[in-house]
Amino acid sequence: MNASPTSSRRPVRHGHAVAATAAAAFLALASAGCSFLPDQNEPNTLTFSELRSGWQLLFDGQSTSAWRGFGKPGFPAQGWEVADGWLHHKPKAGGGDIITREAFESFELSFEWRIAPGGNSGVKYFIDEQRGAPIGHEYQVIDDDAHPDASHGPKRQTGALYDALPPIKAPVRKAGEINTSRIVVRGDDVEHWLNDCLVLRYRLGSPELLAAKAASKFKNEARWGTRFPTPILLQDHQDEVGYRNIRIRRLLTKQR
Repeated sequence: MNASPTSSRRPVRHGHAVAATAAAAFLALASAGCSFLPDQNEPNTLTFSELRSGWQLLFDGQSTSAWRGFGKPGFPAQGWEVADGWLHHKPKAGGGDIITREAFESFELSFEWRIAPGGNSGVKYFIDEQRGAPIGHEYQVIDDDAHPDASHGPKRQTGALYDALPPIKAPVRKAGEINTSRIVVRGDDVEHWLNDCLVLRYRLGSPELLAAKAASKFKNEARWGTRFPTPILLQDHQDEVGYRNIRIRRLLTKQR
């Protein structure tokens, strides 16, 4: 986890054959619920167009000023660190979960992550510190191949709404490689994306989510499954994980 990742760039190609191949690939991704996102020139930066579109960085590759410990006023003195442009958690180092200082309601969150072999973490939303515990909706971040929790099935694997709803066709990359994820909350509609593919969609208050809650460890949590302004939480599961390119924009929703 200490080596700096090399940013991948799509090559510029020419010719009708290549164009046809690219078009076919685009149609295949689109039919699978995937979309192309523009390349990022530099990690942890925003283009002028992204700024105009309302994006803001939650991590600039250098400062942790946007974050604090869960239930604490400041950033943890141990566990979490900034390393080579990553918000990095060292294994077995403590520190606890961290949350954003700002809260969001309808939003699009995008982030890159890299989990160590055998590691487990997660990105949570609909977090209420008054509960006294970091309970919320969790986008699962885990080594599907080696962490024991993933062996319980797809509801505890990468991209899942942890312990409630499984992802579909999750194109996860192996531990140690960089994955890109998005969480979109637009009113009561929620989406989980993984490597440009839509892997999970659910609706707050729907019969599907209520049934999933009743069968999960969250069945007795009164506010689980409801929408309210929330910080974004990065989970300390005592394993090694890194996050970067963490960005968010607020979304407008139609009045009912």
